[in-house]
Amino acid sequence: MADDIVIDKQLFHERLSSLVTKWKTDKRAGDQIFQGAGSIATVVGKASEEGSYLKPAAFQLWLLGYEFPSTLFIITPDLVQIVTTKKKAAYLEPLKGGKVPVEVLVRGKDADENKKQFQSCLDTMKKAGKKVAVLKKDVATNNFAEEWKAAFQDAGFKDEDQVELAPILSQAAMSVKDEKELRMIRDASRASSALMTNYFVEEMSEILDSEKKVSHKALADKVSAKIDDQKFFEKQKVSKTFDNLQLDWCLEPTVQSGGGYDLRLQAEPDGNDLHAGVIISALGLRYQTYGAMVARTYMVDPNGEQERAYKLLLAIHDVIIKSIKDGVLAKDVYNKALNHLKSKKPDFDKHFPKNVGYGIGTENKDGTLLLSAKNSRTLKDGMTLVISTGLQDLENSKPNDKKSKHYSLLLVDTVRVGPADCAVFTKDTPAELDSISFFFKDDEEEAKPKAKRERPAIAQTNITKTRTRHERPTNQDAEKEAQRREHQKELHAKKQAAGLAMYGEGAKALNGTEEKKFKRFESYKRDNQLPTTVARLEITVDKKNLTVILPIMGRPVPFHIHTIKNASHTPEADFTSLRINFLSPGQGVGRKDDQPFEDPNAHFIRSLTFRSHDVNRIDQITKDITDLKKDVVRREQEKKQLEDVVEQDKLIPIKNRKPYVMDLIFLRPALDGKRIPGSIEIHQNGLRYVHGAGGNKIDVLFANIKHLFFQPSQHELIVIIHVHLKNPIMIGKKKTKDVQFVREATEMQFDETGNRKRRHKFGDEEEFEQEQEERRRRAALDREFKNFAEKIADAGRNENISVDIPYRELGFNGVPSRSSVLVQPTTDCLVQLTEPPFTCITLSEIEIVHLERVQFGLRNFDMVIVFNDYNRPPVHINTIPVESLDSVKDWLDSVDIPFSEGPLNLQWPTIMKTVTSDPHQFFADGGWHFLSTDSDDEDAEEEEEESAFEVSESELAQSDESSEDESDFDENASDEMSDEGSEDEFSEGEDWDVLEKKAAQKDKEGGHEDEAPKSKKNGGGGKRKR
Repeated sequence: MADDIVIDKQLFHERLSSLVTKWKTDKRAGDQIFQGAGSIATVVGKASEEGSYLKPAAFQLWLLGYEFPSTLFIITPDLVQIVTTKKKAAYLEPLKGGKVPVEVLVRGKDADENKKQFQSCLDTMKKAGKKVAVLKKDVATNNFAEEWKAAFQDAGFKDEDQVELAPILSQAAMSVKDEKELRMIRDASRASSALMTNYFVEEMSEILDSEKKVSHKALADKVSAKIDDQKFFEKQKVSKTFDNLQLDWCLEPTVQSGGGYDLRLQAEPDGNDLHAGVIISALGLRYQTYGAMVARTYMVDPNGEQERAYKLLLAIHDVIIKSIKDGVLAKDVYNKALNHLKSKKPDFDKHFPKNVGYGIGTENKDGTLLLSAKNSRTLKDGMTLVISTGLQDLENSKPNDKKSKHYSLLLVDTVRVGPADCAVFTKDTPAELDSISFFFKDDEEEAKPKAKRERPAIAQTNITKTRTRHERPTNQDAEKEAQRREHQKELHAKKQAAGLAMYGEGAKALNGTEEKKFKRFESYKRDNQLPTTVARLEITVDKKNLTVILPIMGRPVPFHIHTIKNASHTPEADFTSLRINFLSPGQGVGRKDDQPFEDPNAHFIRSLTFRSHDVNRIDQITKDITDLKKDVVRREQEKKQLEDVVEQDKLIPIKNRKPYVMDLIFLRPALDGKRIPGSIEIHQNGLRYVHGAGGNKIDVLFANIKHLFFQPSQHELIVIIHVHLKNPIMIGKKKTKDVQFVREATEMQFDETGNRKRRHKFGDEEEFEQEQEERRRRAALDREFKNFAEKIADAGRNENISVDIPYRELGFNGVPSRSSVLVQPTTDCLVQLTEPPFTCITLSEIEIVHLERVQFGLRNFDMVIVFNDYNRPPVHINTIPVESLDSVKDWLDSVDIPFSEGPLNLQWPTIMKTVTSDPHQFFADGGWHFLSTDSDDEDAEEEEEESAFEVSESELAQSDESSEDESDFDENASDEMSDEGSEDEFSEGEDWDVLEKKAAQKDKEGGHEDEAPKSKKNGGGGKRKR
């Protein structure tokens, strides 16, 4: 480890110069900080205990980044002298040559020589001034420190000339942190919070829940050992460059419960078992020599009195944090907290500590920066503090057992003083009452017997609201529809209010209606750039400069290809005509008539015609002009297509271990060339797909991932990990915002023997085995892909990447592009990931959904999705089966997306042009309400029609009675009718041919005498039907 010691020379001299500059400034301002000291003497004796650094060692860490035992520092504004051993001197030698001279004195075995070195240091101090800054309560020990103390005492410095060094180092050097120091303390705080929240709390809960007997010391030791668990810290959200090997303990984990509490956290964990009552846990990690602390109180089955006491503590803690900012006095912070306590609970005054925090950094506790009632120190931007709020030795009036009679409460956070507020670095460890309360007892309160209700005289469950059974589902559907409509009205009202708020009066037109700017182009800057062929005054196509040079009145005139519309030639007898049409205002019709011109009122040439006897040459010129025009148009389209392609940062490969890899993966959209599988790797800041054996590489950075999906192989032929990007990337020559990593899930991909499948298998048993094996393989494949997707999300957690899985049961068939596919909702999106082109619509970007062609008799309807960005064209999902209409409405309503429906297809380009041209007027006229107007009117008409046929209950009762009284049919009527019909009609059946002949004969005779028998037969038929 010693070989790895490299002191940052630049940082050393920056901090040394900063100290000297403040020293000189303070001397001119009246020696407020340095108290007139001309020199500083600080000595470190033996090495500090692990995780604990006193002021001299903390100063070395601040200045050098390392602790050097048996080392003396003498600092004056003009010179730094360091006395140390030979081995340490080798690391300090490179520090020479800075703005402030550095002299390194090497200590050896010669006692006389060593005395001379100390004498040289004392001479430097005397030369610098009468007063010297030293630690008056210096606790440094070992032979080196003792010799220096003796030499210093013999030098004759009077007590009144010795200035206390501790406040000088705190104010002039170590209390205000720079950006690098703040990042280290922030990382130490996050690591401490992660260990407390994600490990200690879980372990404690398990112990209490299982009622195990585990001592405070055993639990603390288990937490302490977690510092070496690299995998644990890799999963935590600390920072991108965090290295858990740089962690050390600032405060070893301590656990207290069962009535014995020390809020100073100085006592080591004892051997008593963890008690299910009030539990105080504290720990602090040091990252790259900078420390942080966090402590929480956890309460098991607390009573109301304890909950009120904790709420008071939380309120005081909040008052302290809110009062900390640049320029505030330390004593004012303490007094605010104490006054709040006295105003709420005056008798708790004696339980409140003498200070509520202190400074922290390389030193565990800066005693000069106490937040106490007597400290007049001013807090400054960049300081880091440990806020420790506690209530000691409170009495519980309703204890569960003897150990619960007395308890203490403690909250500790590490914070950074800001210009106007305070940033809490350990905020990831929750402190709310709900988060720190645990209830393991049986839920007596929940199990309380419910009050008995008097049994009604009538069994109400047998009374239905409807008269007939078939009406009940209809009523439920109607009630559901009414609730949905009410919710949709609220959503539409919110959308309308939001639109009016966003596009107030005088709002400008949106970008979609902005005029195109005139694009300047130039063929040649000078005459000598024209091709030499112009001297012959013939038509020349200059492909290099995108120009056609035409001879006009004896002069070569260049026309840029952007000015030419088209060219054509017409053969006429022995000559041909070349006609060149130029672009000019008012020439085009429709959408293409948007060509901008610098001055539309200028004179324009519409066309030029040239005649020639050389038919072949004119034909070639026409072809060249046409090809040049096509080439330019194609290039412009490609350039326009690539406008939104953003150049990605470089992928940072993982070097300290092998990346997570998944093989036999196919990429979609596919790369050019042979279709061969590749592998996907997870690196530090993104994914890398390697095509084939070390072929093309496609990188996808986490910062560019918008959504990550995993689609299992259930009911599909492939299993998919789909990445939807924020900005498109190029895969080969294709631009795409969707990248898929897939593997086929069919049986041919697998073979447990490594050889070809046996072709000859017979019998149901073997088919059943094959089906079972297929299911197992698919399940294993799904697990593999899902685990890999979760690893991707874990690696990209800093970019808020999470895995989303489509809900197949909510899916519906539709045509978003070319073919009918299953469109499936996810938590955040509406997706179709099976067939390209893929569909991925973010729900939060949807403004409104309109359902078209919703009318009786049609089997399908269409869905139009309008986005919040009105310049984005609406997306159509067509030909959705009408059976899915209710489920689609339910889903849209459940995700709070307003929707409307109508019987016709609308002209959406025209609608969106209206919206973007004047959004304020659009919302002032009612916004999207026009979409639902027609359907509302139809519903109203239907209700009116239905109301016309409503009959009151009294009329219905009367009609029932009258129908019973006036009935002509008695009990035997049906028997008589059936007897008639059976004898006359069915006993002697005749063939169809005979009946047809008889009918034809009667028609010829023109007789109508048989009308009465026919009516009788029909009557009989009516009876049978009845």
